[in-house]
Amino acid sequence: MTMESSANRRRIVALWLARLPTDRLQRRWRANAHSAPPEAKDAPPLVIAAKDGNVMRLSAVDRKAAALGLSAGMPLANARAMLPVLDVRIADEPEDRALLECIADWCGRFTPFIALDPPHSLLLDVTGVAHLFGGERTMLDRMRASLSQQGFAIRAALAGSAAAARGLARYANGVIVPPGEDAAAVAALPIEALRFDAGILHAVRRAGLKTIGAVAARKRSELTSRFGGRMVAMLDAVSGQTETPISPRAPIPDYSAEHRFAEPIVTEDAVMRTLHLLTEALSTTLTERGEGARRLEAVFFRADGAVRRIVIETGEPARDYRIIQRLFREKLDALSDPLDPGFGYDLIRLEAARVERADGQTLHFDSDAQAEKDLRFLIDRLAARFGSNRILSFHPNNTHIPEAAFVALPAQYARPTKPAWQKLRGPKEAPRRPLRLFAKPEPVEMVPEITLGPPVQFRWRRVLHHVARAEGPERIAMEWWRHQNPQPARDYYRVEDCEGSRFWLYRETAFPRWYMHGLFS
Repeated sequence: MTMESSANRRRIVALWLARLPTDRLQRRWRANAHSAPPEAKDAPPLVIAAKDGNVMRLSAVDRKAAALGLSAGMPLANARAMLPVLDVRIADEPEDRALLECIADWCGRFTPFIALDPPHSLLLDVTGVAHLFGGERTMLDRMRASLSQQGFAIRAALAGSAAAARGLARYANGVIVPPGEDAAAVAALPIEALRFDAGILHAVRRAGLKTIGAVAARKRSELTSRFGGRMVAMLDAVSGQTETPISPRAPIPDYSAEHRFAEPIVTEDAVMRTLHLLTEALSTTLTERGEGARRLEAVFFRADGAVRRIVIETGEPARDYRIIQRLFREKLDALSDPLDPGFGYDLIRLEAARVERADGQTLHFDSDAQAEKDLRFLIDRLAARFGSNRILSFHPNNTHIPEAAFVALPAQYARPTKPAWQKLRGPKEAPRRPLRLFAKPEPVEMVPEITLGPPVQFRWRRVLHHVARAEGPERIAMEWWRHQNPQPARDYYRVEDCEGSRFWLYRETAFPRWYMHGLFS
């Protein structure tokens, strides 16, 4: 199989949102009832300016400004000379990027294989999915119409390579190139479609080459010697002779199940009923494959273009639909921002984003095995409701340093460790160390100042404590192999004051400094 035949089977859609920055502002103004209509007849043309070196240039213009002769790349001073009355806004690239991400989420209804093509473009790999939407023409027209209804100026094209689709979207809006005909389709496009830097474009124009076809007609050796190897590589990519991979913005789910609605649904009962059907379908697939899901995402596509994702994770591979439904119910009940159907959902998808091998479990009559299973399910439920980072389990560390003796890990991901907990006291003996230590030892002032022996009085947090009983010292040496500079050893004391409060103090052996490390309950 040649690279050319492989590339010809690929089908790539390029979406170019030429006025994304101005569309973003105008959509926001439309949503704000207190703002004036952005496209009123008396409204000044809207342009977006960004600094390019030492010059402010237009990075985007709205429809009205474009009709009056302004274009992206023009110096702002020239634009003001042509049109003294302009609504100039400074470019906000993070906001534009966030909006482009939202549009990519919406495009997920067509394919999960979506790549960002900054600053204002998207690439969609629709290989093998066009028949689900009535064919390539119907699918492309639906994309364009839907995005236009959402308030975006959209140009799109479909070809066998990303480079060809990108160029055609800018200069031949709506074109669908038959498989294997990319080279003929792009031949008439101007050389600006190749996305070269200004220096190469200027050199190509001076050579009298104005179209991609004119450049492609020259010998490869001539082009390489004059313009470099990148020119030839780009020509091969745009003509479909080589395959240029695109990187999806998100990992492709291992399995998914979805339901499309002829009419958007708005009721919670309909949403939950659909989600239950999807969990049963996905559970059947996972059972047949002998796998279980560790991460599941429910994706809700609203009719107005908004997309909402609900994610649950499990400590063990799960494929029982009853468990999955219960976890989603916990997650939805705990949302601080409940699902808002708006004008309704027209698509609901359930994705198994991460799966693992899940061998069939043997039935046990041992109560401990069932209790462990119930505990794991409880941890998953609590994590779904409160977040996995709030449900922690403590695991021992192989060290004798008190503050490093344990580590708190999310209980869902925790696994048994080789080091075991060390017993520090007998069955009826008082604890030798506090159960919880301060995150950082706090300095203590001794009254009077002492360098040896247990304390008599000390001041901590501006309160003077009189010591009634003291026990120690327990010397703990630092791990010299873990530190570049030597760390002083510590002498720990268990101290009780006259009011019955008990403290865990230590003194650094190399310096007469005392610290409070924890409190006994």
